[in-house]
Amino acid sequence: MRGMNPITGSIVALVTPMFEDGSVDFDSLRSLIEWHISEGTDCIGVVGTSGESPTVNVQEHRDIIRAAVEQAKGRVPVMAGAGANSTAEAIELSHFCKEVGANCTLQVVPYYNKPTQEGMYRHFRAIAEAVDIPMVLYNVPGRTVADLQAETVLRLAEIPNIVGIKEASGNIDRAAQILRAAPEGFAVYSGDDPTAVALMLLGGHGNVSVTANVAPRQMHALCTAAIAGHAKEAAQLHFKLMDINRLLFAEPNPIPVKWALQAMGKIAGGIRLPLTPLSNAEHQQALRAALSALGIPVLH
Repeated sequence: MRGMNPITGSIVALVTPMFEDGSVDFDSLRSLIEWHISEGTDCIGVVGTSGESPTVNVQEHRDIIRAAVEQAKGRVPVMAGAGANSTAEAIELSHFCKEVGANCTLQVVPYYNKPTQEGMYRHFRAIAEAVDIPMVLYNVPGRTVADLQAETVLRLAEIPNIVGIKEASGNIDRAAQILRAAPEGFAVYSGDDPTAVALMLLGGHGNVSVTANVAPRQMHALCTAAIAGHAKEAAQLHFKLMDINRLLFAEPNPIPVKWALQAMGKIAGGIRLPLTPLSNAEHQQALRAALSALGIPVLH
């Protein structure tokens, strides 16, 4: 399976649109996917952190993945969140992803239960051995507490259907260690918009991006330039996105990005507790200004 061509470019960490009552808005989900395809997004990532995976139930989780695969219709790949802090649950979700035709799964480091490096290695290996579908690891220690070290990533990279990692620590030295030593065909993606350009210029394969939710064309252009090694062009594109990259994390993701998409008229205002809608007027004003500076229309 390592022989497959890795997914490259801008991978949107797609929000899960919701109505004001918190129910999933599948029509808006499909519309967002169509918009992303038309804007040049290279891969659709669903039910990750931005997709509120902790608060969708198992059936909703499956339905979102199925809807994304059906809407994409093979025009772009779908990276489906299938991680859990229960190895058995992650295996179950991965079986479903394979069944409905997702191109790969995204497997987050188990959260809350704080496994050791050996525990993380055995967790991911067990999933890989149980389900024949390409798997991308997802390291985001700011949320999981447990931190998948480079040495453990490189051990896991020897397993054929573990095909890459979303490295969201923002630690470029960590990413460089993995890039230098990983086997051929193992993809390294940024999961941190502010440092993504640096990771890609070092040889990374793309960016699993929150910013791509609101600026898909610009993020696609940035990824294309950086992956091609066009440093000056990539730097200029990065400078244009710096403000929005920062402001989309003014409060915990996906609070600001869901507000921005609602302001753009793309989704309704639903978000599930314990997250709450963006209410800080200064953050709203700054987000409006940053979107306008990028030429992105804001309706309200």
